[in-house]
Amino acid sequence: MDGMVPVERWLDVCSLSDIPERGARRVTVQGIEIGVFRTHSGEVYAINNRCPHRNGPLSEGIVHDSAVTCPLHNWVIDLSTGMARGADEGCVKTYAVEIRADRVCVRVAN
Repeated sequence: MDGMVPVERWLDVCSLSDIPERGARRVTVQGIEIGVFRTHSGEVYAINNRCPHRNGPLSEGIVHDSAVTCPLHNWVIDLSTGMARGADEGCVKTYAVEIRADRVCVRVAN
């Protein structure tokens, strides 16, 4: 990308009602799997859907507080930072989220 600056844009990925409370939905954006999560308090987060440990599908994990537990080996990933909690080390990419008229929009770069 010599001299090129990535262009960021917002993509409408689903309805807010498509994501259950304390649940997730998996979407594919530009060939990348993103997990979109909704907490008990109604916050919505978007992160790369693959756990940094063994690539477990985070959208199939258990959502609690502002974190998700990987269904494969119980790593806990903070939804706001993408960082593994506790003694585990690793992180996943996070994406900015906006709710627009009950639609979930995720910011991605081209």
